[in-house]
Amino acid sequence: MKRTEIKDVLSGNLLSKKVTVCGWVKTSRESKTVAFAEINDGSSFSPVQIVIDKAALEDTLKFLKVGAAIKVTGTVVKSEINDQIEINAEEIILLGESPSDYPLQKKRHTLEFLRTMPHLRIRTNTFNAVFRVRSKISFAVHEYFQKNGYYYVHTPIITSSDCEGAGEIFRVTTLPPFYVSPEGEDYYKEDFFGKKAGLTVSGQLEGEAAALALGKIYTFGPTFRAENSNTPRHAAEFWQIEPEVAFAELPDIIEIAEDMIKYLIRYALENCREELEFFEKFYEKGLIEKLEKVVSEKFGVIEYTEALELLKKADADFKYPVEWGLDLQTEHERYIAETVFNRPVFVINYPKDIKSFYMKQNPDGKTVAATDLLVPGVGEIIGCSERENDYDKLLSAIRSRGMNEDDYKSYLELRKFGSAPHSGFGLGLERFLMYITGISNIRDVQLYPRTPKEIRV
Repeated sequence: MKRTEIKDVLSGNLLSKKVTVCGWVKTSRESKTVAFAEINDGSSFSPVQIVIDKAALEDTLKFLKVGAAIKVTGTVVKSEINDQIEINAEEIILLGESPSDYPLQKKRHTLEFLRTMPHLRIRTNTFNAVFRVRSKISFAVHEYFQKNGYYYVHTPIITSSDCEGAGEIFRVTTLPPFYVSPEGEDYYKEDFFGKKAGLTVSGQLEGEAAALALGKIYTFGPTFRAENSNTPRHAAEFWQIEPEVAFAELPDIIEIAEDMIKYLIRYALENCREELEFFEKFYEKGLIEKLEKVVSEKFGVIEYTEALELLKKADADFKYPVEWGLDLQTEHERYIAETVFNRPVFVINYPKDIKSFYMKQNPDGKTVAATDLLVPGVGEIIGCSERENDYDKLLSAIRSRGMNEDDYKSYLELRKFGSAPHSGFGLGLERFLMYITGISNIRDVQLYPRTPKEIRV
């Protein structure tokens, strides 16, 4: 149907013009002679107010129920009270009614309550703002890499290897439940691929192959982890941004990661201002100042060993132990980012035994050229490393962890044919969104969250 989008009405360029708009009723109220309804069509974060003369338009109550979809024709004017744009209605058509049991009647609901209805929660201001920002940031990801000469590659969703070597993959199979293979035969012989397959945990391994031909590539898509971590920071399905860069060592990829983060935040500040102001008002005081500080300051860098010493001396009651050789927990990461640096910080050169097999071994034989980017309020949002490009060292790492060499034959061959230093990182889109919105639970920046024992349609 022919209509004017509400964002164009709110621009102020259509004053005194007759327009037709469509939208859903967000709020409504009425007096004896006049009724008001705020409607939104998704084209803007802010709604437009519809002013209804009850004497001219009879039976207005059916148009004012929260959640109803309506079509309004009227004249665009400025409010005499607050100078805001509104529409004096001349005709209203009910497109879709909203019954009295519509569950979003109140202005504020808890996020926990709204998780029970993911199909409706996007209609609230919070989730409308979240997914508007998510859309803009996703576009900015592509814009950043395309402007900087990267090629976008589509790595497989279904893979035969576990990139992280941790075994936390979702199995993909066409075998019937309770299938038992004939004695002496490979269990997967009759499966669709004839071998074990699963949903990808990362596009990195295939991305490396592309980078060693194209130079600079990135992947951006869904990844899956069958990790039973029921925390505010973990989900079984999430979107990940993964660049791979040939002829880049650890300092080079750190520089790229910082540049990309600042680009995305700057883009949000310039293109999602209204939404960020909403998040600052309701979720994180000082959010915009925090983001402006991030883009204006250099990120910190600290050695893992030095970070451990600072944690041991910290006047803090940590729940988890602080010992060299142990991975940093969220409480440690946040202390370093928030108390020690008060800004994003790269922790570099982790012990090799707590990091993935593919990370480049440092000359000390104990650490790898890896880094995590820690940010205040969240903890780690980027995992990054220089990749091991020495065939013998990589093979040794695979064998020492009991991994199946056949699964990594192609990956190993990349180290035989024109091997070169190369590096990459993974940024979880959802964790980044948590950081720039102040939303504290990963379930609240996903349309349909997938977490342990929780899947809704």
